[in-house]
Amino acid sequence: MFELLTDKLQGAFRMLARRGTIAEKDLDEALREVRLALLEADVHFQVARQLVQTVREKVLGAQVHRKLSPLQQVVDVVYEELKQLLGGNTAGLQFASRPPTVVMLLGLKGSGKTTTCAKLAYHLRRQGHRPIMVAADPYRAAGAQQLQALGQQIHVPVVVPDGGPREVAQAALAEAGRQGASVALVDTFGCLALEGEEIDALRALKEALSPHELLLVADAMTGQEAVRAAQAFHRSLELTGVVLTKAEGDARGGAALSIKAVTGVPIKWVGTGEKLDALEPFHPDRFASRILGMGDVLTLIEKAKEEFSREEAETLARRARHGDITLEDLLVQFQRVRRMGPLSQLLSLLPGFAAIKDRLPAQAFDERYLKRAEAIILSMTPQERRRPEIINASRKRRIARGSGTTLAEVNKLLEQYWQVRRLLQELSKAQARHILSQWPRI
Repeated sequence: MFELLTDKLQGAFRMLARRGTIAEKDLDEALREVRLALLEADVHFQVARQLVQTVREKVLGAQVHRKLSPLQQVVDVVYEELKQLLGGNTAGLQFASRPPTVVMLLGLKGSGKTTTCAKLAYHLRRQGHRPIMVAADPYRAAGAQQLQALGQQIHVPVVVPDGGPREVAQAALAEAGRQGASVALVDTFGCLALEGEEIDALRALKEALSPHELLLVADAMTGQEAVRAAQAFHRSLELTGVVLTKAEGDARGGAALSIKAVTGVPIKWVGTGEKLDALEPFHPDRFASRILGMGDVLTLIEKAKEEFSREEAETLARRARHGDITLEDLLVQFQRVRRMGPLSQLLSLLPGFAAIKDRLPAQAFDERYLKRAEAIILSMTPQERRRPEIINASRKRRIARGSGTTLAEVNKLLEQYWQVRRLLQELSKAQARHILSQWPRI
């Protein structure tokens, strides 16, 4: 979402890096580029102007920190201001003291509200909550059917009540009590206009439900239109949070950088893909780090923890020390990496990646490579996967035919396997030597 903005900011910082000391003239020139980068990313013009002005004042008024270079000091101030602009602190769901917590989802037509409802239900279920979903869209006949289909996929009950706002609220709360649900997610109808009968109907439903959270589902691809929608919904219904969808697309990031500053409403979640697990909590500090090209290691670790248990990691490390890593292990890791999300998204979370991505070959981002690698390994016999050393020329030709790949691709995968195996063994030995060298002091 922030790729264009990150590239522009990196360019502005490179301009400062070429100077040993930063004069006021140099700072103004760089901040002019920062301001243009923010405007090109569709950030609200007042927000962009205020951020640049605040950064300038703080940099010029700050005492030089001995441990930081002038450039590092500028980046540090920009990071802090971006973090505050994005909301400062993480704003999660506010749960009711007595369940169920009622969450009402609002949005314009086509913003991805129904899918987001299911994503949020899946996210909450994985955290140990007991959610139910309520189809409260009387205008779209297929809306209830879509929500029911999504509910079956994630094993979350769906309520489809009839009648007006009062009947919908009564049915939703009664079913939540019967199911022992801790959270009731209410999927409302999508608005075309932000006034008149539509807003009146949403107000009536809000009064009947007395929700603890009113979340606006906004399409990040629409930029400032999403900000204007947030302003209108907040004026009429008093939002408690925003969920940004389609953040994995070509969105320029302006909505994320403007919503909190313009409306005062925090972003709580971000949709990062079409799959039902592609929803992540919005952490202002981590997103500020991503914007500046500093990566987001914490989110990468959290994604890895969802796929790798501590016991599995320790078992794999132990086997690596003894050189027992097989192609079956490699296959499992490929599959886990694919479940963690698109390769380009994962790489973007690594610190410093933004500065080197242009020097990487195109195949480094090729999702098809993992699929081809899986096909090659799956075309091997169990014995070949466990003992790759037995794979001779005739076996390679058979594997290439079975996987629909070439002999060169099979050879390349096997070569990479042996390199990974040697590297893991060396790293494990080095780690063991370090621990032994520290033993008298432990």
